[in-house]
Amino acid sequence: MTPIQSRVRVALVAAAVVAGLAAPAAAQGVVAAGSGRGGAIVAGVVALIGVVAGALALARSRRTASGSARDTAIVALVMGLMGVFLGTVHLATSRGGLGTGNGRGGAIVALVLGLAGVVLGRQSLARNHRTG
Repeated sequence: MTPIQSRVRVALVAAAVVAGLAAPAAAQGVVAAGSGRGGAIVAGVVALIGVVAGALALARSRRTASGSARDTAIVALVMGLMGVFLGTVHLATSRGGLGTGNGRGGAIVALVLGLAGVVLGRQSLARNHRTG
């Protein structure tokens, strides 16, 4: 399997995971206006997966330049971006302010976690590129 095929496979798996988490939430209307905390929870979980994947990829890239670390870094980038996107959508469509129970605080946390996942994934890719 070529590196391009491996990256495409990892991106497809990450997209399927995100679709699996986000599609039921969207179908129930939890990403719609005034929906409550559901959309923020989904965004937070997706972003947290990105952070964990980014941390694992960064730890692996320090030890050795392996294809596994590169794949995990790509997963971190995709999941982090999806967490940022879902958090932004929820933040833009929810009514009320912080503390009203509409998930605005959770959406902000999802944005921060998503950005952290993107940064960790990018650092791991840069380190992999230098050592590999």
